[in-house]
Amino acid sequence: MKKKPHAEIETMVVDQVILETAKAAILSDQASPAPRRKCVICSSDAAPNSTENLCWVCRRLKISAWRDTDQQMNAQE
Repeated sequence: MKKKPHAEIETMVVDQVILETAKAAILSDQASPAPRRKCVICSSDAAPNSTENLCWVCRRLKISAWRDTDQQMNAQE
């Protein structure tokens, strides 16, 4: 049994205007890369939202240490 020929399916899922806008955004990001900051603890790339120049791992460890200290202080009272 032979397969019936299918009508051509349009493969464009994303609107052309949106696609061009996305390509332009990528090219502008590549043209002017932000200066990479290094973590002051481990020298890996710093998190972009870190004001202390910490990578996400060191920042998370710092937050966890603060929580542990607060819990210990409450237990001593």
